[in-house]
Amino acid sequence: MTFTVRYARQAEEDLLRLYDFLLAQDLSAAADALKALTQAMAMLAVFPFSCRKAPCSEENPFLRELIVPFGHAGYVALFEIEDAKTVTILAVRHQRESDYL
Repeated sequence: MTFTVRYARQAEEDLLRLYDFLLAQDLSAAADALKALTQAMAMLAVFPFSCRKAPCSEENPFLRELIVPFGHAGYVALFEIEDAKTVTILAVRHQRESDYL
């Protein structure tokens, strides 16, 4: 079974914010981070249940987190398995950020 992976507006804004931050530091790192994120998120089309449940998922077991290693830390993507065909990425943050914005 393959899921359709969608991005909520907040997730798209998060990706742009994270990319812009790295772009100001290092063009190559920004491109590599974007590649790592898109490859990891593509995995959700096949294996969304392999990701850990989100800490805030007490009421919704379909709310999960994808860990994306990158450099010394990485990223965390919050997503929801909406139904048998759809996964929606809700937010993305750097692991050193305090929480989803």
